Amino acid sequence: MTDALELDALWEDFHRVVNMTSQELAAWLRVRDAGEDTEPLPDDAGSPTGQHVLAILQKRRTDLTDDDLRVMRKVVDSVTDQADLENEPEPSDAGDTRRRHRLMTLGHDPLKASR
Repeated sequence: MTDALELDALWEDFHRVVNMTSQELAAWLRVRDAGEDTEPLPDDAGSPTGQHVLAILQKRRTDLTDDDLRVMRKVVDSVTDQADLENEPEPSDAGDTRRRHRLMTLGHDPLKASR
């Protein structure tokens, strides 16, 4: 179980690295999974982690489950490892598109200013 101080820190870290809104992330997950002939139902689009991040964004802190906390830690660690949050590239200097798309699946757009 997580104590109140740890939960506060995790909540802040998660919302710092997840800089996409739930609407932006939902749209990205649908686009990402869209195929040439088919597109998944909106609730089924994206990776399980991306869907879980989307669900967390729609929750209040008091409604988080242990599974939510595990995913939040994973996302914070993954985004921190993959992104240089202090020196994000400028929009005209997008760099590695695959890297950006991986991060966006976790709710972090490196070309968007942090919240």
